[in-house]
Amino acid sequence: MTQAFTDKQGQYLAFIYNYSVMFQQAPAETDLQRFFGTSPPTIHQMLVKLAEVRLISRTPGKARSIRLLVDPDEIPRLRPPKTGNT
Repeated sequence: MTQAFTDKQGQYLAFIYNYSVMFQQAPAETDLQRFFGTSPPTIHQMLVKLAEVRLISRTPGKARSIRLLVDPDEIPRLRPPKTGNT
């Protein structure tokens, strides 16, 4: 079943997927913050939204509990984050 998500949501899903494959655990919110260069509230709101639309699940109160609910084949390729130097 194909899920609809925005380009930005797709990049968050791609990061979560790639991080999980590389490190055998889900990323922490600080890992997402570091990669995307955004504030903690922005990261938290995106994770809340992804959970609301059932693209991820999380266990409240448990660190690194993000689980993808999307088929990996539907996740876009992760792009390098935009920087102010380009």
